[in-house]
Amino acid sequence: MEEERKVEQKQEKDVLMLAIETSCDETAASVVKNGRKVLSNVIFTQIALHTQYGGVVPEIASRKHIEKINQVIEEALDQADVTLADITAVAVTYGPGLVGALLVGVAEAKAISFAAGIPLVGVHHISGHISANYIEHEDLEPPFICLVASGGHSHLVAVKDYGEYEIIGRTRDDAAGEAFDKVARAIGLGYPGGPKIDKISAQGNPDAIPFPRAKVAENEYDFSFSGLKSAVLNYLNACRMKGESFSQADVAASFQKAVIDVLVEHSLHAVREFGYEKFAIAGGVASNSSLRAAFERECEKRKIAFYRPSPLLCTDNAAMIGAAGYYEYRKGVRSGYDLNAVPGLKL
Repeated sequence: MEEERKVEQKQEKDVLMLAIETSCDETAASVVKNGRKVLSNVIFTQIALHTQYGGVVPEIASRKHIEKINQVIEEALDQADVTLADITAVAVTYGPGLVGALLVGVAEAKAISFAAGIPLVGVHHISGHISANYIEHEDLEPPFICLVASGGHSHLVAVKDYGEYEIIGRTRDDAAGEAFDKVARAIGLGYPGGPKIDKISAQGNPDAIPFPRAKVAENEYDFSFSGLKSAVLNYLNACRMKGESFSQADVAASFQKAVIDVLVEHSLHAVREFGYEKFAIAGGVASNSSLRAAFERECEKRKIAFYRPSPLLCTDNAAMIGAAGYYEYRKGVRSGYDLNAVPGLKL
């Protein structure tokens, strides 16, 4: 009985996770309490640095992580008004992502774990994105369906329990965010494409150009955006060959609507067919205002509970890693000091 009482007391104690995220071009650190309350969330973004190259340059990203990571972690601890002595465990993204960038965060987390004598918890980046929903929605618990749409991923995931996932649909080629970046570059908007297309689309006619909506015969929940991207490029090339002008806003709005139509149709079809009552979105593309509005509208029609993180928590951040890391920690997951970066880590 005495041992059981001690275990209960230990479980009731607040868990403070120091979380680190360096999978791409954001150096981020956060302190998260009990998986849901964010005490600090510090993000150093490299967007301005990579914009001049039209996209993320991995070597430059890695070097900038090395330069900034200690400063970002110190600021996260200061904002949370805690020290390493107060931290229960350190969580870190170890994949997927850019290998050099991941290695910086993993090495830092291992050093902190060893020096402070606290557990190390490796976290999957996509699990982090999904877990961002737990931070702002205290009522959200598994099971539910989640669409993860970002520059590198377009996954439709059945969240069966905390940290327990089944991918029921995925992109066969370009991720949604990748398509946004490529189309934005083609119509002269530049990098990063997602926010710029979202902004200019408000001035355009989404029905001006009938771009295709692809379906994948082998799996009705899979996505394909390369054909849509090619259709946009063909339209632009045809205009140039004929000496005709085109409206950036109309092309952007028509392209965006084609992407949104596919994401909404596939996602809500899955919610219905799998018998779920809750649906969430996550990832950088989930910050798109038109996508959020479309899901809100369609979920309300179908009486499906709809969850979405604030735009800040849709992009890469460490708070979401702290949320995911908390539930892994509570399940008893501990990583050894042989934890390594896995750029192609599967969910």
